[in-house]
Amino acid sequence: MLGSTHGTLTTDSRRARAIACGEQRPGPAVHDRVADLDVSGRPLHADVPDLTRFFRPESVAVIGASDAEGRPNTGITRQLLDWAGRVGARVHPVHPTRPSVFGLPCASSVAELPEEVDLAVLLVADPLPLIEELAEAKVKFAVAFASGFAETGEAGAEAQERLAEAAGRSGLRLLGPNTNLNAFERFREDLSGPAIALITQSGHQGRPVFALQELGVRLSHWAPTGNEADLETADFLSWFAEQPEVGAIACYVEGLKDGRAFLLAADRAARRRVPVVAVKVGRTETGARTAASHTGKLTGADDVVDAAMRQYGVIRVDTLDELQDTAALLARARAPLADGVVVYSISGGTGAHVADLAAGAGLRLPRLSPEKQAELHQWIPEYLHVANPVDNGGHPVGDRRGRKIIDALLADPAVGVLICPVTGPFPPLSDKLVRDLVDAAEETDKLVCVVWGSPVGTEAAYREVLLGSSRVATFRTVGNCLTAVRAWLDHHRFVSGYRSPFDEAPRTPSPSFRKAEALMQPGRQLSEHAAKQLLRAYGIRVPREQLVTSAAAAVRAAGQVGYPVVMKASGAQIAHKTELGLVKIGLTSASQVRDAYRELTDIARYEGVGLDGVLVCQMVEQGVEMMVGVTHDDLFGPTVTVGLGGILVEVLRDAAVRVPPFGEDQARAMLGELRGRALLSGVRGRPPADVEALVEVILRVQRMALELGDSIAELDVNPLMVLPRGQGAVALDALVVCR
Repeated sequence: MLGSTHGTLTTDSRRARAIACGEQRPGPAVHDRVADLDVSGRPLHADVPDLTRFFRPESVAVIGASDAEGRPNTGITRQLLDWAGRVGARVHPVHPTRPSVFGLPCASSVAELPEEVDLAVLLVADPLPLIEELAEAKVKFAVAFASGFAETGEAGAEAQERLAEAAGRSGLRLLGPNTNLNAFERFREDLSGPAIALITQSGHQGRPVFALQELGVRLSHWAPTGNEADLETADFLSWFAEQPEVGAIACYVEGLKDGRAFLLAADRAARRRVPVVAVKVGRTETGARTAASHTGKLTGADDVVDAAMRQYGVIRVDTLDELQDTAALLARARAPLADGVVVYSISGGTGAHVADLAAGAGLRLPRLSPEKQAELHQWIPEYLHVANPVDNGGHPVGDRRGRKIIDALLADPAVGVLICPVTGPFPPLSDKLVRDLVDAAEETDKLVCVVWGSPVGTEAAYREVLLGSSRVATFRTVGNCLTAVRAWLDHHRFVSGYRSPFDEAPRTPSPSFRKAEALMQPGRQLSEHAAKQLLRAYGIRVPREQLVTSAAAAVRAAGQVGYPVVMKASGAQIAHKTELGLVKIGLTSASQVRDAYRELTDIARYEGVGLDGVLVCQMVEQGVEMMVGVTHDDLFGPTVTVGLGGILVEVLRDAAVRVPPFGEDQARAMLGELRGRALLSGVRGRPPADVEALVEVILRVQRMALELGDSIAELDVNPLMVLPRGQGAVALDALVVCR
């Protein structure tokens, strides 16, 4: 089963930064070590709160406790008492007018509590006045159920900010507001094996995963984060990744409070090889808008969120049933011995259909060797197809041949996964088939998956045999099975070669930084000439060019640059030179250069465009036009984008994005995601492009993003001409907008 080893990263970058700057003292649930910072002052390492006493407190205060029938607080108090009894915690009700609640002596205020408590549950409409009292009583954790905060609009967001500031000053850790009782559910204790830890911002959305316990899948924790005024998804993700019983973490995320904190937490999980599966709302504008109204958080530009999750191995799924099935498989399945998938069925039509879907899902279905096919034909009629998918025709399942076929398939070294779709119960064949599959799964380290397609689901073969096995992965739909298997293979492939980018992130500015910093003009757009100086400072090649302010100087510059030349107007506010007619290409003589200079300056005067001069540039023609850029994402900060250049990036929207820091492997992966990547390999007789030079430019632009990201609103190198292999890449144009 999946294992864990201790990691070294954390999540709460906001708190870590405040501690590092001396603005806040570490609270009782936070370790003392201060975060390391990268070149831009962002945390690379930070400690996480020890949440042990949140989930397993020794003492609990219920503030606003009640035993009056018909009151909402009474039901909550009763549930908390039941939960405290299961975890062995002492309960202290707090109410200003009640001497006792459910037979327990009641304190009149927080100050009157008989002992220090680990957890305070706040059953009050406004938790803010209690925060200071709880801090004075040295309470470690508090839960605020109250709603009416950031999810309601601007006034609620301001109230939530006050609550967050009070919690930050106090040193206690706060869950909520706008949360619920999911952390205090009754978890089955009779289940064994690696468990799923669950994080949700909407409690109801976690119900399907919680119900997995009824199918024999163990759950260990449930963190309902609500509005995340203090404790956030990243805190629980990072802590869960350290717990030895956790085999996978399932998340339902509406919005992330701190993108950097989430990446640090995902990095911690990746280091420990703990899979993280997430539904993230916000793929559409409607979803993003609804999530904001629910939790009051940034959903983040979805393509950036998607890329960031992929970058750190977070498996993103779209539906709750996919979240169930994928998390369950990843929690319980051993690491793959091979990535080949074989589809085995009692129906040729079923096998062909599932094999087609599996190949479309990106799974590899190796053709079985002639020797293996001959072995299978000992038990399967010669006229049936056994190359993969394998059709047994039905009858061999009913006797000793059925188990022999399964064992032979699992013995093939190219096969790591056996998928057997059972479209519906067909006793006695289906009953015998699943019993053989379960027995074989107990004797192999390879993954055996069964899709029980019956719409009923009450059959003994399903309820007792399949669900009674901890070794067979059972699904109700083919789609969920293929999604989960693909995620399982991708996860193990990812973690086997994972190197944390935070370990290699720069801590100190490069020599280029000082030169570049002097070129920045806050709140303004740089001219093309200044933008290219910025690129040159970071070692990015630009064409030979000169900035001139007269026609005569333009002619001299053209002679020095070398014909043919390109001439462009250069000014701080020119964003689209081509549309304004401010670019002239292919000039081959002094007269053309003089005429071009006059025409460019005339157009600039007519358009009211201020110039710092005219650029006379080397003309670079042969190559693949690409684009490399930096934008500032509200959630993750500076991001780097790569795509096809020229107008193609706008027309085709063929681009890939990453969040710095990242290494060479991710830069290459970005190129692999492009639909137009074949252009770099050479098409229609064109030579292959210098991909190595392109990767180097991506990494240099990333360094700019890390060092200047807070100063750059937008950087667009377009087109970047990638020359034939071995000849490099040249930035023909650049746009830089300063923040």
